[in-house]
Formats: sequence, C-alpha cells, structure tokens
Amino acid sequence: MKAALYPNFQKRNALKCARETCDVLNTAGIEVCVSDKFRNDFADKAFVHFEDIRQSAKTADFVIAIGGDGTILRCSKLLIGTDTKLLGINTGTLGFMAGLEADQLDRLELLKTGDYEISDRMTLDVVFTENGKKVTYTALNEVSARSGSFRICDFEVYSDGYLVGKYRADGVLFSTPSGSTAYALSAGGPVIEPDLECIEMTQICPHSLFSRATLFSSCRKLCLTSSTRREEYMVISVDGELHIKLKTDESIEICRGKHNIRFINLIGNSFHESLCRKLCKPIK
Repeated sequence: MKAALYPNFQKRNALKCARETCDVLNTAGIEVCVSDKFRNDFADKAFVHFEDIRQSAKTADFVIAIGGDGTILRCSKLLIGTDTKLLGINTGTLGFMAGLEADQLDRLELLKTGDYEISDRMTLDVVFTENGKKVTYTALNEVSARSGSFRICDFEVYSDGYLVGKYRADGVLFSTPSGSTAYALSAGGPVIEPDLECIEMTQICPHSLFSRATLFSSCRKLCLTSSTRREEYMVISVDGELHIKLKTDESIEICRGKHNIRFINLIGNSFHESLCRKLCKPIK
C-alpha cells in the first residue's frame, strides 16, 4: 500500500504535520512518497521515497494533501482520471474539503484497514473555443464569469438549448456541491451536501430584487453567452486559476465532468461537523 504526500509548507504547522504523517503511515506499514523538491525536509527519514507527485498520483493508493482547501483543490487536479483516493489534512483556516484535522493523525492507521468512507465528488467540465479548437477544463469547485473591467455585465444562460434567463449582474457562478461552501456561499448561494449531484448557478451582485440561486440537474448541459453591448468582455475562471476572455456573443458550455474525485473521510460526518464548527455561531 502506497501513500503520496502533497504538502503546502506555506501553511503554519504543515511541515510538522507532514513529518508526523510520515511516521504514522510508516508505523502502519504504508509506503510513503514525497516530491523530490522536499528532500531536505525529510532527509532524516530513511523510509521516505522521493518521486514526482504527478507520477505518484497515478500509482499511489492515496494522495494526502496537507494544508487548506486551496491545497486540497490543487491536489485534486492531479487525480482527475485516476482511481487514486484523496485525503485532505487541514492545517488551514476552514478546511471544508479535509477529511482529517491536524490533531487527528492517529486515525491515519485506518487507511491500512480500510475502515473509512469514500465520497465521490462530482466535477464540472467547461468547454470553450480557443484558436478555433474546442478546449475543456475541469473544475472541482466552480466556474466563474465576471466583468473584465469590474462593471456590470449582461449575459444569457441556456439549459439544453432552452433560455433560462437574461441577467444583469457583476457575474455568475456555476458550482458543484463541493463548491457550494466556497465562492458561491459568499455570493449568497445555499449549502449543498457534497454527495448530492447538481449544478448550482449563483449570480454575483445581481441587479435585481428577486434573484435567487438556481439548481440544475447534473445531466443538464448549460450554456453561458455574453450579451454585453459595450466594448467589454467577461473573464472566465476555473477554480480561480484559469482566466479566459469571453467577448460579446461568445459562449462557454458547462456540464457534469466526466470524472469524479474520490475523497476519503476518516472522521465520520466531517462535512456537517466542519460546517457547524467553522461557520455556525451559537445563539446566546
């Protein structure tokens, strides 16, 4: 059994957590791999193997991301199209995607026994035309579209070819259930259990008194068309990393991704525990 580590040492305590993780995994009889760029940080641990994380993501049984939600999100992209499972250990602030907290490392032994839950998280594929060719990118959290000049923008949304609506807003988000607790939550969208399959559409600062988030079946093929009649463009971002310009009358398609990401949960109902512990304040 093999586990690969994907640590973010910019997070406080991440190095300490990663080293302790190595020790627990080794004691449990699980082979440990770390990227060669961290060789100096683990040089005293003779049992650690050094290997490119892109290779480990294909051959390991588990990849363990150590950091915050951003770290887990970046790590997840390495696992698209593989059967490798992902475990997040939270050393960040919120850690909604994490299946373990930094003070629960003793539970890593459950990886050996298989005593854990798997949550298959759906993704979104966004398709656009670049230089005359169809290009597809995959999002675990959301696809966002906003004005490139921070002005209000006009756009249309279609579902399976039918017009859903014409909108005026600062932008719009198309989110997975995993992404419902990220940007979409800040934009006023609902919290969705990560195992529920749907596509959430949430407008960003809509110019309307009656705007509400909309949930679509995961089988729908959505289309966003920019209809701003100025010398403006919309900026498309995929999980906050990719920036594509969408000019007037140009479109992108959003649909359920072809691949799931398999998240490991070692502490039971971790999503609702995280939600209550990190966002819900008790009434006094």
